[in-house]
Amino acid sequence: MQKITFLIHCKDQKNIIASVTTFIAKVEGNITYIDQHVDVEQNVFFMRLECEFTNPKITIESLKEDFNKTLAADFNMSWDLYNQEQKPKMALFVSKYDHCLFDILGRYSAGELNVEIPVIISNHNDLRSIAERFDIPFHCVPFTKDNKEEGEAKQIELLKRYEINFIVLARYMQIITPKLISLYENRIINIHHSFLPAFPGAKPYHSAFKRGVKIIGATSHYVTEELDEGPIIEQDIARVSHIHSIEDFIMKGRDLERIVLARAIKLHSERKTMVYSNKTVVFS
Repeated sequence: MQKITFLIHCKDQKNIIASVTTFIAKVEGNITYIDQHVDVEQNVFFMRLECEFTNPKITIESLKEDFNKTLAADFNMSWDLYNQEQKPKMALFVSKYDHCLFDILGRYSAGELNVEIPVIISNHNDLRSIAERFDIPFHCVPFTKDNKEEGEAKQIELLKRYEINFIVLARYMQIITPKLISLYENRIINIHHSFLPAFPGAKPYHSAFKRGVKIIGATSHYVTEELDEGPIIEQDIARVSHIHSIEDFIMKGRDLERIVLARAIKLHSERKTMVYSNKTVVFS
């Protein structure tokens, strides 16, 4: 049995859902999940569909060809088709903070994430021992303003070598280059606190504490060339008050970063996100 996920978007028009479901029936598929959304302002239709195929004659290649000929062209669809049994390969980029890395690897070891992690890439050697503990190859690629081109070339070479499908910045403290972003458009996930743009800089929690904020949060988004302004995948918050110290702020913030990043990875790896006009449609 093959389990397939379709992601579709196009101009909203009549008969899309009926046409897609009829197509699945004609090729002897069984729909197990379907959801759709219409952006009324932009007149765009979005759809996510999961289905099963028991006929051994139905292959991924034949399914793609038939769908493109009989439906996609007529509706001018942008679409993707994924084999649910094939886990996407995820690369982790890290620097010195270890809280997100430990959380991801713990969930990965427990089988909570539908991914493979072939490689961890860092601009420092500090977290090498963690990678070794989980038996994952670790590559240190120095990255500074003086060696950006060399560092970028090495990163890209490693990503190609390990056949990486998407990248997660697990508190990687360097700006991703435009070339790498273009190679992995809407496939690089970042995590950061949600104080931006009010409290930028190296010590945002200290600034927020002095201001007396009542809510702290974390945001996970796809990386674009506009720093920290990419399409948002997941967010969460925690309430704080005058009784909390700066250390409490930082601890709560790191907890949120772990949770929000894990959710974003899960949503992306299960093909539940679609990007359009610098925002996301996230299916349940």
